Amino acid sequence: MKLENLKKAGMTALAAAGALALTAGVAYAADAPKDPLNAGDTAWMITSSALVLMMTIPGLGLFYGGMVRKKNVLATLAQSFGATCLITVLWMIIGYSIAFTANPDKGMNAWIGGFGYLFLGPMKLNAVSSLAGTIPESVYMFFQMTFAIITPALIAGALADRMKFSAFLWFMGLWLIFVYCPIAHWVWGGGWLGAAGALDYAGGSVVHLNAGTAALVTCLVLGKRVGLGSESMAPHNLVLSVIGASLLWVGWFGFNAGSAVTAGYNAGMAAAATQIATAAAALAWMFAEWLIAKKPSVLGMISGAVAGLVAITPASGFVDPVGALIIGLAAGVVCYISAVWMKKAIGYDDSLDAWGVHGVGGALGAILTGAFASNAINSVGKGWLIDGNFGQMIVQLEDVGAVFIYCAIVTFIILKVIDLIVGLRVSREVEVEGLDINLHGETVHG
Repeated sequence: MKLENLKKAGMTALAAAGALALTAGVAYAADAPKDPLNAGDTAWMITSSALVLMMTIPGLGLFYGGMVRKKNVLATLAQSFGATCLITVLWMIIGYSIAFTANPDKGMNAWIGGFGYLFLGPMKLNAVSSLAGTIPESVYMFFQMTFAIITPALIAGALADRMKFSAFLWFMGLWLIFVYCPIAHWVWGGGWLGAAGALDYAGGSVVHLNAGTAALVTCLVLGKRVGLGSESMAPHNLVLSVIGASLLWVGWFGFNAGSAVTAGYNAGMAAAATQIATAAAALAWMFAEWLIAKKPSVLGMISGAVAGLVAITPASGFVDPVGALIIGLAAGVVCYISAVWMKKAIGYDDSLDAWGVHGVGGALGAILTGAFASNAINSVGKGWLIDGNFGQMIVQLEDVGAVFIYCAIVTFIILKVIDLIVGLRVSREVEVEGLDINLHGETVHG
């Protein structure tokens, strides 16, 4: 009898201990802090960053490289590759800090970020980004680095065939620090344009209008290429340009859909809008050229596609499929007129139409974002034609005007300073013989 009582007491004690342990486990699980990092978002953003990097090398390099003359193709590729390397280091040293961190002086934070993240010292491996709370800050920094790389590299389309490589590297570095980083801060980093409500999902003004404006100023300061109008300036290998444009198209999904900074529905809508607008713009440019010049050129088709990619960039996360279609069609026609007819009428030598496609396309896309942004797609997007918010058009025009004016003035100053120090343009003899052999000691023949 005593033995049986002892067994019952032992079983009761074990049951009580088990219940206590289970209760403690449940309590511990309930009290444990949640991991703020999201593996799916992190994986998508690393992928997006790689896609955007691919847009510069090899995408932009091949796109531009195929459109120059054979004697300058390696020099053009060197510009994309060299810019990628230089801007990566500068972004790590100072760029990210002044573009995306807060300025201790609250009055200055509307204009420029702080210097607290020089050399990325305070960045912790397990810390989430304050601007995107589900991915590590290192991933957000890397994603924004790829944007900082391609933006100044786009300017190379206007200075092709005639700028010194040394001057180009000086220009890339100074322009990143004094133009790109402040404007990125204005719109995305807590600055005054973002606070005013400017909508720029992935870089219509920050990237494309910015780079296009700098391209226009640069080609005006440099002057026309030797032989323009008297000798052929035709692309030496459009196959390379088609490959480059195709890589740009694919990489742009990282550019636009990646700007959702999550792997959710907004990324999916941005990807769909990007595809629709790009195809529509390529067709619009092609048919406009077919109607006017009587033949649909391959160069026209790929230029139209890039124009559509540019124009949908600021709107991609804010518009529905119909809005994307309209923006794409408008971009194809407007950028064709700008790149072909306006350039001839005014007479500037934008070698590869960086202003006509990126500048005009970026401004057009930014303005049309104000018209077609839909609250049903993105809660912060309320456009004029969709939600009746005409005030958004005013903000978008302010965004376009501020970026154009600031970029034009500071770019001009930077170019003039570089010209005084190292000189901007190669000699006439070097330009005639070719930049490949004279600047890099190489040719495409080995």
